[in-house]
Amino acid sequence: MAIGQMTRVSLPYPTTWDIQARFGGRPTSQGTLFLQNVINGRLQGAVNFRGTFIPIQGIWNEAARQIAFETEFASYVGTLFSQDEQLLNLRHYVLQGNVAMRYPSIRAGETGTWTAVTHVRLSR
Repeated sequence: MAIGQMTRVSLPYPTTWDIQARFGGRPTSQGTLFLQNVINGRLQGAVNFRGTFIPIQGIWNEAARQIAFETEFASYVGTLFSQDEQLLNLRHYVLQGNVAMRYPSIRAGETGTWTAVTHVRLSR
């Protein structure tokens, strides 16, 4: 079995992110996003809202720094931003974009925005 070519990506993994979704401009859901791995533009992980881990699969476009993933309840698309904070030796990562809820969610048909943040120590 051949192993695919692995490339270094700017999206850090494995990582745990704080995630918040907003509908109608109001924060409505807070949870945790786990990015387990990114291999050849494909990502895997899980999202946890209200104590339930929901598997995700999606894509990562390194050139555009864009992510898209789905759960059984929603579709997410977004863009990665990062900023270094040298004094604290941290890189702050922010993913933000749009979310569309779908059946069987009680919010099916609603759209909103989402933001996820994580912090990673800089290499010295």
